[in-house]
Amino acid sequence: MKSILITGCNRGLGLGLIRSLLRQQQHQQPEKIITTYRVPEKSKELLALAKQHAQIIPLHVDLRDFARYDQLVQQVDSIVQGAGLNVLFNNAGISPKSTRLNFTKSEDLVETFVTNTVAPIMLTKALVPLLKRAADGQPTAPVGPGRACIVNMSSILGSIQSNREGGLYGYRTSKAALNAATKSMSIDLQGNGIMAVVLHPGWVKTDMGGPKAPLAVDESCDAMVQTLLLLNQSNNGQFLQYDGTALPW
Repeated sequence: MKSILITGCNRGLGLGLIRSLLRQQQHQQPEKIITTYRVPEKSKELLALAKQHAQIIPLHVDLRDFARYDQLVQQVDSIVQGAGLNVLFNNAGISPKSTRLNFTKSEDLVETFVTNTVAPIMLTKALVPLLKRAADGQPTAPVGPGRACIVNMSSILGSIQSNREGGLYGYRTSKAALNAATKSMSIDLQGNGIMAVVLHPGWVKTDMGGPKAPLAVDESCDAMVQTLLLLNQSNNGQFLQYDGTALPW
């Protein structure tokens, strides 16, 4: 892939994905790794990494500010310079502290849904012309990251079939909705050579996952990057674990 845009890269999995891409063999590294961050004071590692690697281009944007999306698309277009965008990786997400029904707050539900579901849908909509251009530019390449692909970071907690513990209303419902949106994207955009998949990163030692999580960030991200590099048409519309294993909806 020539270019990838990853959202939410100031810490955790977003920053880990960048580091993992840089660890790949030279021919598998994207020429452009476009990243987004919201708070400069909390993004020092990302900005320092960008100074060390010219292929990393950080963009300062609040993804909840939908009025800025036209400007963001223009920025991305100027970076890829007519070649289009090969991969959009919607990684940015939040999880409210309220987990059980009696503690769930309406404002938490709304904020989580806007960040975890509405923003990825609207950003995908805005960037479809650039994704389509990447697909059109490589008609003989296999459908997948070699052409154009949308990857939405979800969670097994968004699986209705796998829910055995309840709770986590904001996070579960926002990710279940993102899963449904991804399936629709995979159908609506397949005629343009654009595929869409959902990825579950596993339970990872991040600020969100906590210290008891069994997976290190590098372990999860290295596996997700390998899964990304191996995607093909048969994966379009699938819900996949970090290692490429299919998950139940």
